[in-house]
Amino acid sequence: MGKDNGNSEDGLQTKAVSRAAQVADHLGNKSPSDVTGSRRRRRTQQDELPADYSDILGQLKTLRRIAGTPTSTTGYVRQKQAGKLWVRERIEQLLDKGSFREIGSVTGKVKWKNIGPLREEPEEYTPSNNVQGFGKLGGRRVLLTADDFSIRAGHADGALFAKTVYIERLALRLKVPILKLVDGSSGGGSVTTIQTQGYAYVPPLDGSHEVIAQLNAGIPNLGAAVGTAIGLGAARLVVCHFSVMPADIGSLFNAGPKVVAGATFEEGLSFTDLGGPQMHCTNGTIDNLAADEADCFNQLRTVLSYLPNCGTQPPPVVPCEDPVDRLSPELRTLIPRKRERMYDPRKIIRTVVDLGSFFEIGALWGRTAIVGLARLGGRPIGIISNNCEVLAGALDAAGSQKITRHLKFCDVFNLPILQFVDVPGYAIGTVAERTATMRWGVECWKAYYSTTTPLFNVIVRKAYGVAGGVMLECRQPRFRVAWPSGEWGSLPLDGGIDVGHSAELKKIEKEQGIEARKTRYRELETTYRRLMNPVRTANAFSIEEIIDPAQTRELVSEWCKMVYDVEIPERVIQRISGKLQPTFA
Repeated sequence: MGKDNGNSEDGLQTKAVSRAAQVADHLGNKSPSDVTGSRRRRRTQQDELPADYSDILGQLKTLRRIAGTPTSTTGYVRQKQAGKLWVRERIEQLLDKGSFREIGSVTGKVKWKNIGPLREEPEEYTPSNNVQGFGKLGGRRVLLTADDFSIRAGHADGALFAKTVYIERLALRLKVPILKLVDGSSGGGSVTTIQTQGYAYVPPLDGSHEVIAQLNAGIPNLGAAVGTAIGLGAARLVVCHFSVMPADIGSLFNAGPKVVAGATFEEGLSFTDLGGPQMHCTNGTIDNLAADEADCFNQLRTVLSYLPNCGTQPPPVVPCEDPVDRLSPELRTLIPRKRERMYDPRKIIRTVVDLGSFFEIGALWGRTAIVGLARLGGRPIGIISNNCEVLAGALDAAGSQKITRHLKFCDVFNLPILQFVDVPGYAIGTVAERTATMRWGVECWKAYYSTTTPLFNVIVRKAYGVAGGVMLECRQPRFRVAWPSGEWGSLPLDGGIDVGHSAELKKIEKEQGIEARKTRYRELETTYRRLMNPVRTANAFSIEEIIDPAQTRELVSEWCKMVYDVEIPERVIQRISGKLQPTFA
């Protein structure tokens, strides 16, 4: 039994030595050329695709190079002949240098060329005609979406509308301002889409919920018509908090001249005739007129500098070198003692606010009112003023619409409002009635009483009727003062005396003649003027305080500081908690 075990052990050892020799011989003598055919084929296929993914990175680099390089295509040539910047030139001029990071940089249509079993390279590439991404404007992070009119004039069959929807959702989620450079239909449709897809689709409007949510959340939406804004592109621009159009290349319409000619028989219309700046910068469709694209970009920068990133933040405060206690003695003589004479209301605004800080919005429409943005001690505020140079400052339909929009604008951005009041009432006459002045006046009334942003009133001259009451009584407790030039009541004396003493004056005229009537009218006017001394109103505490106009800046600056110290922080907390939900749209 012991012998058998020994033989068995010797046999196992011999086999092990033999196997080791075979392995050593195999490793020492075999070369790569001796590998079997199947294994050789597997290694060759693996070697075709580089381990560092340089093939994929190379494809991306090629597509991005094509997208970022101007071409001599008809669309690009037409763009330059029209005096317009190319889309990427616009981005470079608008944003801080080197800050743009594109999203969807290789989106578009690619024709691929096979160069191997698993290798391919782009042969033809049509980029998306909407360029978008992150960037910085004045050092602040923003999102930007810009149309490329040189590719299919911005129509949907030249872009993926999913990009537009994505950027809108991104702005809402990250609470980042969004800038929109519109040049075309911004992804709107073309009839050629029917042929491409093989069917006619029911018009979608993806992204609309996100846009409305942004507007009401106080996420700045700022747009520019840097070309022709058509259909959906026009709508995306007009819905913004602020819009601007350059005088040299801008236009906007629901449908172009060819469609209009077929539908309304208005032939021979140019883009400018149909919807140029002289049309839409004077009717309120577009807020501001700019000289050119560069001026557009400057206005976008300026407006954003007054606004927070969203309504759950306070407006950005900047250093101020203009003393808040600066006196302005020139304001004492600005309002003429003769009530029929006009004055420059913009001079009041520019004198009271920080020097150089007033930015007017909508100067060419609704001209009975002046609205804009400014700063007091570096703190952003909204400005509202009546304009005595147009209809003596009486609020007409367009002026009421303009103030309504600005009240909502300031409300969603937590901007306190400084208001200079000189309103003889709502506009009267057939034109006022035909344009629905009372309808829009009531909408303005609603806006004053439904918004909650702090408001300070300075009565510089007239405050009469419903319009005066709406502007002055909309906040409790009231923050308001009057200048010595202030006058107020239910009706101005001009016309008011005739109404209030109609029977008496008619009787005098009938019994004693027209001269006796005029004499009595002057007596009544003198009496009323004496009783309308603003000091008498202050005696009854119907006006809280009458101030020296020269000290207006110091007083309103002190109010503004208190608002920013107390009310704005509380307001932000209420916005965050959802207790306060202002609406713009």
